[in-house]
Amino acid sequence: MADNYVITISREHGSCGNAIGKLAAERLGIGFYDYKLLRLASDRSGISEALFGAADEDVHRRRLFNAASRVYTGKLIPPDSGEFTSDINLFTYQAEIIKELAGSENCVIVGRCAEYLLRDRPNVLRVFIHAPFEARLRQQMHVLPQKSEAEVRRHILTVDKKRADYYKRYTGADWRDAAHFDISIDSSMHPPEEAVDIIVSSLETMFKINLAKRASRAE
Repeated sequence: MADNYVITISREHGSCGNAIGKLAAERLGIGFYDYKLLRLASDRSGISEALFGAADEDVHRRRLFNAASRVYTGKLIPPDSGEFTSDINLFTYQAEIIKELAGSENCVIVGRCAEYLLRDRPNVLRVFIHAPFEARLRQQMHVLPQKSEAEVRRHILTVDKKRADYYKRYTGADWRDAAHFDISIDSSMHPPEEAVDIIVSSLETMFKINLAKRASRAE
C-alpha cells in the first residue's frame, strides 16, 4: 500500500459535502483540492483556467446520446490538434493532476469524478455525502436568502443534474451508484464535525493507521 492516503468526496448539492471535506482536511492537516484543480490543470496544460470552468458549466446543457464516445480514456490530445481544448482533453488534464496527487501526498479531493479515476488504487477512501431533499432545501434557503423557495428547489435540482451529467459524460457511469463508494454519510443525521469523525475512523480502520499518532509525530 502507498505511504499516503486520499479522501475523495462526492456530494449532493446542499449536503455540506464541500464543508465536510474542508473540515476533514483541516483536522488531518492535509491538502484540500476542489476548484484549485482547475488552476493546477491550467498551469500544466497552458490552457486558460476560464476554459476549464466553462467546460464544467456547459456539460449539463449538452446532449448525452453519444456519451460513450467521449468517456475518459487517459489519453491527452497534443497541442497541435484542433481538439486540444476540447472538453474531454480538459477533463484528462484534470485527471492527470488528480492521479499525481493521489500518488504523492495525503489530501482531500472534492468532485471531478475523483473516486472513479482512483477506483483501482488501494490508498483511497471514497466518500459520498447526501441528505434528504428537504434538509438540503433548508440548508440552501439559509445560503440563498434572497431567492424564493421555488427558485432554490430548481437550483438544487439543476446542480444535481449537472453533476450527474458530468459524471455520465466522462465515466459512462451513474453518479449515485453506491458501488463507487466506501462509505456514505447522511449529513442531516451527522453534522460536519460528526461526519469528519466517521471519515477519520473509516480511514484508520481501512488502512490500519493511527492518525492521532501520525499527527503527534508531525508536530
